[in-house]
Amino acid sequence: MTIQIYGPTASRAARALWIVHELGIPFEHMAMEMKDLKTPEYLKINPNGKVPALVDGDFKLFESMAINLYLAKRFNKDGFWPATPEDQARCYQWSFWGMTEVEKPLLTILIDMFMTAPDKRKPEAVAEAQKALPKPLAVLNTALEGREYLLGPTFTVADLNLASILSWSRPIKYDFKPYPNAGAWLDRCLARSSYKAAKATK
Repeated sequence: MTIQIYGPTASRAARALWIVHELGIPFEHMAMEMKDLKTPEYLKINPNGKVPALVDGDFKLFESMAINLYLAKRFNKDGFWPATPEDQARCYQWSFWGMTEVEKPLLTILIDMFMTAPDKRKPEAVAEAQKALPKPLAVLNTALEGREYLLGPTFTVADLNLASILSWSRPIKYDFKPYPNAGAWLDRCLARSSYKAAKATK
């Protein structure tokens, strides 16, 4: 059965599109427009009226990290969803950590830089966001010392979920020189063919 992923590529739906390409999951992409989000049909899938959302048969799910963790476990291959409870917990840890520690400041800068009219920009908010990033990036840099990926030598859903957030550092040209381990890790993650395929999804 083909799953359905709702949401435009240039949204958090990109995370789910990346994982279906990574795992080779048959899917149908429902790109959606803003006017579609409040229709009765879509609100039955995601009552929040937001994207992304997933439909897998009779099962419906919203929230991008929940979708990805579900898909990783349901369609696991080659240890993408790790076997031990400890490593599974680390997948949750890094996924939620990315949401709480780095997503908001990166998104603040990105929106101000590319989606805000010059007369509406908020340099103070951008400055605060810039100040918020060094601490978590230093944590990530230390965690990646001597390892290719977050859990070791293998790319897992922990890497995909966190890299999907940190990919927003690319358009704002964030400088990773002080965090070489994190920068090299992000380069490895975003060089994957599945990431490039997700970006090209229509």
